[in-house]
Amino acid sequence: MFDFDRWQEIYYVLKKNRLRTFLTAFGVFWGIFMLMIMLGAGTGLQNGTTQNFGDMATNSVFIWAQQTTVPYKGFPRGRRFNYRNEDVKALRTEIPEIKYLAPRLRGGNFGEGNNVMRGLKTGLFNINGEYPDLNRIDPLNMLKGRFINEMDIEQVRKVVVIGTGVQDAMFGKEEEPLGQYLQINGVYFQVVGLFRSKRTGEQANDENKNIFMPFTTLQRTYNYGGVVGVFAITSQDNISVTVAEDKAIDLLKRRHSVAPSDDGAIGHFNLEKEFRKMTGLFFGIRLLVWIVGTGTLLAGVIGVSNIMLVVVKERTKEIGIQRALGATPVKIIGQIMTESVVLTILAGYLGLVAGVGLLEGLNYLMESSGSASDMFLHPGVDFRVAMTALSILVIAGMLAGLIPARRAVTVKPIDALRYET
Repeated sequence: MFDFDRWQEIYYVLKKNRLRTFLTAFGVFWGIFMLMIMLGAGTGLQNGTTQNFGDMATNSVFIWAQQTTVPYKGFPRGRRFNYRNEDVKALRTEIPEIKYLAPRLRGGNFGEGNNVMRGLKTGLFNINGEYPDLNRIDPLNMLKGRFINEMDIEQVRKVVVIGTGVQDAMFGKEEEPLGQYLQINGVYFQVVGLFRSKRTGEQANDENKNIFMPFTTLQRTYNYGGVVGVFAITSQDNISVTVAEDKAIDLLKRRHSVAPSDDGAIGHFNLEKEFRKMTGLFFGIRLLVWIVGTGTLLAGVIGVSNIMLVVVKERTKEIGIQRALGATPVKIIGQIMTESVVLTILAGYLGLVAGVGLLEGLNYLMESSGSASDMFLHPGVDFRVAMTALSILVIAGMLAGLIPARRAVTVKPIDALRYET
């Protein structure tokens, strides 16, 4: 392997016909280059999509009330109903599969004019009533202060947690928001926390314009009584949230006289199911990329094998002389396979470096220019994936040289010496 004469001979063979060597190497280079680009693009697409989930618990479900679609117990079709505070206790006590439960409610009608005031400043923001469990289901990046806690709920405290979008609109650049007051629906609330969304793009901008207050405080501020808007639920560990979802829907149907067969009366969104679909989709994309990329790579390797057959034919007389001087078949096979592997690995390594370099350059340009998309983020290739591709390339290079090498040793020395090129 470390025979200097052998490496000198390999260099001479590859240098002898530079154009042929270049075109053969380019096939391998392009194959692994395209494999890296496709894998990196798939990773960027997956990162952009999953980033929009932030750190939200994937085993979560959201349930809200809609119009009934089936008459039941004397109630007509099209009846509207609301969940109540009593439903919260029922869900917690009757469904042990539930781990976190966060009733949610939005204050006022969003879009009907400015709803927040501070001195001469006014703004229009989402006002949400929340429970502490929400920050366990859909965590926020708390920059200062704290989130809503149980004491806020029990004592109906007039406190709020604001996003950075609210801070920018209602406070000065150097002004500390914690401890300050905002007027909402004619009531003053003290700011106890500042957060930034963990999502990206427009979703992050929208979430950063949220104002969270204790759920019970919002009910009283907007005279909602005991109304609940949405239930956010996560299941216990190692239990599918679909189990908790089905039980919760059945319980809510019984409590609000909804027909068991009325699937349209209760709206629900199962994030676990959607996340599984998305995971399956990206698995399919990665599998397709590997199939297409490996096929392209093998096409280049087959080119190497064909060229090595030509090289063996051109060197028939040389091989005959080596055999006549005592060269063993193993040495001849090793020589031919080494040439094939060297050409394949050299071209493949350059293609891998070029592909990864292009992805890193694209990622740098996207971040430096601020043009990162919600659907495409941090394209790149995992180191283990790159090493796997390189290992495939080494094996393919060995196989590419095997056929020409076996053909070389089948030629009898006496016939090889008589061969005229």
